[in-house]
Amino acid sequence: MANYSNQRNGAAGRNTGAGRNGGTAGRRGSQKKGTGKTVIFVVELVIVALLVGVLVFTVKAFGGNGSSEGGDGDNGSFFSKLANTIGDAFGNGENSQPKGISIVKLEEEKLEIPQEVKQNEVMKGYMNVALFGVDISKESTNEKGETVLLPANSVRQSGLLKGYRSDTIMIASVNQDTGDIKLVSVYRDTFLNIGDSYSKCNAAYAKGGAEQAVKMLNTNLDMDIENFVTVSYWSLVGVIDALGGVELDINDKELVHLNNYGVSIGKTMNTSFTPLAKTGHQRVNGMQAAAYCRIRYAGMGGLSNDFARTARQRAVLKAIETQAKKSDLNSLLDAFNSVQSDIYTSFQKDELINLISHVWDYRIVEEEGSDNGFPQEEYRVVKNMGAKGSCIVPTDLETNVKWLHKYLFDEDDYNVSATVKENSKAIKTYSSKY
Repeated sequence: MANYSNQRNGAAGRNTGAGRNGGTAGRRGSQKKGTGKTVIFVVELVIVALLVGVLVFTVKAFGGNGSSEGGDGDNGSFFSKLANTIGDAFGNGENSQPKGISIVKLEEEKLEIPQEVKQNEVMKGYMNVALFGVDISKESTNEKGETVLLPANSVRQSGLLKGYRSDTIMIASVNQDTGDIKLVSVYRDTFLNIGDSYSKCNAAYAKGGAEQAVKMLNTNLDMDIENFVTVSYWSLVGVIDALGGVELDINDKELVHLNNYGVSIGKTMNTSFTPLAKTGHQRVNGMQAAAYCRIRYAGMGGLSNDFARTARQRAVLKAIETQAKKSDLNSLLDAFNSVQSDIYTSFQKDELINLISHVWDYRIVEEEGSDNGFPQEEYRVVKNMGAKGSCIVPTDLETNVKWLHKYLFDEDDYNVSATVKENSKAIKTYSSKY
């Protein structure tokens, strides 16, 4: 594949491969054999909601290499509609306010990227993005742990900014020389340093929004993340309904929990929920799929609890991808338009358009039999941590971070930062009390 890193970076000047990272370095060492599939740039629930309405059509209309292999092949017409759609979402003009998508510019110095990571030559060839999904309801927990009610007209967008725990936490790492994307799910109950204390990592978003959540990932995982995307369950429901539903396999245990969660989601969204009446392979609507994603008390493929829930989220992603590839441009743009108010990101309009314009260069790569969850199974334990509740505790944070850098960046014998060493020691000390 040709090197498109300079084109992707454009005038972003942030961590889209330019900015402090400078040029690209590419992947070092040999590349493991994996299963590649060209899909939309973003993955899992969060990123699907942001770009599903435009990116899949690009892949479908212009094939995997930028040539017209389907659709009308009118590149200019497509990107004209694309630019207009994104322009409407962000607002047009240099000083205009966004009409749908909520945007913020993160300040690098507040994200606490370890100095050792800034000097890492291998990572300079990658763009790393944090992906968050929040389960917004009319009730929120403030910084004192008290339950408060949010005004009805501010529930959705204010909840994206702060006050809710992030049910989905992912890192999308893009190799800017090859276009390969690798994904890692960070389990929401993982016991980490969240900035002001050690707790479940999903609490970082509730306390300090995206800035604190990104800082949590950088300081515990030795990452250099400067950009993020956050969406709510509303966006998942809107995308799936705009696509006409998706196909899922539902077993007996899942059916009961799905319908129970569906009732709860219906109350949150102030709309009725239609229960599923049977098991097996079937088409489900947005609320039903969102409820399926929340199931954590039924096993799946040998996994249980939050590990199984993460697997279900991936199953929904694949179902969205399959359905989106069957849809026409208008349906996909409708899907994008339906979720604008449920998106919060640090990407600016020009950055987003630049990324989308090279979507056919990207592909998700999955290594056969790989476990892309953090912390890894052999280096974690589920433990009751007293007032913190049941947590996924890294038995050795350093070892997990070394695995992460090997998986994402193919770094052998990675040396973790002093920050990670300090956090690893603290986690061992804290967890030894329970």
